Amino acid sequence: MASIGLSEIVQVSEAAAALKAAGRDVISLGTGEPDFPTPPHVIAAAHAAALAGETKYTATQGTLALRRAIATACARDNGYTAAPAEIIVSTGAKQVIFNALFATLDAGDEVIIAAPYWTSYSDMVTICGGVAKIIPTTAADGFRLRPEALAAAITPRSRWLLLNSPGNPSGAVLSAADQAALAEVLRAHPHVAVLSDEIYQHICYTPFTSFRNAAPDLADRTLVVNGVSKFASMTGWRLGWGIGPAPLIKTMAEVQGQVTSGASSISQAAAIAALLGPQDYIAPRREAFRKRRDQVVAALNATGRLHCPLPDGAFYVYADCTPCFGLTTAAGVTLADDAAFCAQLLAQEGVAVVPGRAFGLPGHFRLSYAYDEASLTRACTAIARFCASLT
Repeated sequence: MASIGLSEIVQVSEAAAALKAAGRDVISLGTGEPDFPTPPHVIAAAHAAALAGETKYTATQGTLALRRAIATACARDNGYTAAPAEIIVSTGAKQVIFNALFATLDAGDEVIIAAPYWTSYSDMVTICGGVAKIIPTTAADGFRLRPEALAAAITPRSRWLLLNSPGNPSGAVLSAADQAALAEVLRAHPHVAVLSDEIYQHICYTPFTSFRNAAPDLADRTLVVNGVSKFASMTGWRLGWGIGPAPLIKTMAEVQGQVTSGASSISQAAAIAALLGPQDYIAPRREAFRKRRDQVVAALNATGRLHCPLPDGAFYVYADCTPCFGLTTAAGVTLADDAAFCAQLLAQEGVAVVPGRAFGLPGHFRLSYAYDEASLTRACTAIARFCASLT
C-alpha cells in the first residue's frame, strides 16, 4: 500500500480544494461525476422502499429482484441473457472489479491493460498481488488496443485482459470489429479471461457493442462490469454489478461476503427503478454531453498549442499538451512535462485537470466535461489564456 500512494486524481482534487479554501476562484474539472441529478422516479423508489421497511441486510450477491432487473435490462439493451446466478451486485462497479481480481489472481499473475487507463485498474492489480502489463496506445489509433499488440503481450502468466469501452480517460470506443479482432487473438489463449468495464455504455456517441455480443463464444471467460452511477447520475448510491460465469460469480460473492456483504438495500431498490423505469431522460443527457464535448474539443484545439481528439464516448477529453513542453509560464516556470503543465495551469488560472501520467500515458491531460456549459466556457477561456501566455 505504501508503494501505491494516493491517487493523482485525488491529489489534484485536494490541491484545487485547498486553493478554494484560500479564497481562489477555482474550476475543478478533474472528477468523473455527472452534474445531472438522480432521476425523480429513482428517488421515489428508494423512498418507497425505505417506508416499506426494506432496510435490512440483503443477500451478499444482491437481491433477486435486482438481479432479475439487471438481466431484463441487459437483454433489452444488449440482446443477451443472463441468469441470476451469473450476476453479482456490489457497492459500486469498482468493487466488482476488485472482487474479480482478488478472487482470481495469484502472486505474479498478469493483467493486460491498454494505456491510457483508469488509474484504479493498475493499483487494484498490484494490491491483489498481480502484475499490470501495460500496452501503450496512440491517438493515431484512437487510443484503441490493437490485436497484434495484445498477441505480443500474452504470456503463460496472463490471467486477464481488462477492457474499458467507452474508455476513461480517452473516451475511446471499441467497435464490434475491434472487439472481434481481439477475441480472435484470445481464442488461441484459453487461459486469458476478459474483464469488460462497460460503465459508460449509455454515454456513447457511436453504436455501442458489449464484448459479450462481439464474442459470445467467450462468455464462459468474460466478466462484464456495469452500474447505475454514470447513466443515471447515481455515483453516491454506490451500486454496480458484474455478469459472468456462475463459478466466478460465486467466488466473487465469497470475497464480498468477507468485505462488505450485500450492497445497500435502498440503493438496490433504486437501481431497479433506474433499470426498469422511464428511460427517456438518457438520450437528452447524452446529447447534452455531446454538445459539451464538441464545445471543449473545439476550444482546446483553437489554442494552437493543444491537440485534442474527438472522443466517441464517456465525458472526458484526453488532450496532447506536448507542444507546450519547454515553454515558460508568466511566473518563470519551464514546463517539463504534463504534471508541470497541470500544476501551473492550476496555479496561474485556477483550472484543475489531471495529468496524463496518472493514466499511464504521459504527455496529455484529462479534462472531464461532466460540468455545466458556463463552467466549461470559463475553464476553456482560462486554458487558452494560459497557453497564449507561454513563451
